[in-house]
Amino acid sequence: MLARVASDTVRYTSDGAMIEAFFTEPAYATGPSSAILLLHEWWGLTERVKSLAKRLANEGFVTLAPNLYARLGGKTAATAQEASALMSKVSSQATLRDLNAAIQWLKQQPQVDPLRLGSIGFSMGATFALTQAIHNSDLKAVVAFYGKTPPVESLPRLLRPVLFIHAGKDAWVNKLEVDQFREGLAKNGKPADIVSYANCDHGFFNESQPEYHREAAEDAWRRTLEFLRTHLR
Repeated sequence: MLARVASDTVRYTSDGAMIEAFFTEPAYATGPSSAILLLHEWWGLTERVKSLAKRLANEGFVTLAPNLYARLGGKTAATAQEASALMSKVSSQATLRDLNAAIQWLKQQPQVDPLRLGSIGFSMGATFALTQAIHNSDLKAVVAFYGKTPPVESLPRLLRPVLFIHAGKDAWVNKLEVDQFREGLAKNGKPADIVSYANCDHGFFNESQPEYHREAAEDAWRRTLEFLRTHLR
């Protein structure tokens, strides 16, 4: 059962564009808390994502879930075809600027400790989270669920510890990519944990989809919380 949390829709600007996000915080916090940037998958900023933000707040993390489709009208997708069409229109460069603006907004909130910021991304959102881990030193830890891995040549610039969650049956992020990612991280001495769930498919954490795998999702959630609490102390 979730404890009471405070939540609201907030807005901030990025390069003149108005970005909408879902903001939630622990109602019982007594001082500045660790904060999480929660990056959704291709379905958009759905009610499920908002519920996940509340789960994080219930665990003690101030959470901001920006709408990665804000520049596309903030739409959500009901089918994979709609989601694919939306994702194909996303500008990576504009989105990264928007995420930097989200981090700056978070840092300005009195209930946030600006030195304890992390990011969690799923699929499309995980790809952006990993890219941010290379370019934004404000983030102290990144959790990526089945996102596309960064180019190996960019890994020397990886700034923060990463927990990478992989689905063993994933056709979008295959084993070869993950193996190359693992080797590149080791070669460059970068702190990272890679956990692969052999019998799971892409999207196994999403309980609203047929790929959902309860046992793996619960284990991945436990690992996520442990990782964040370790690195955002």
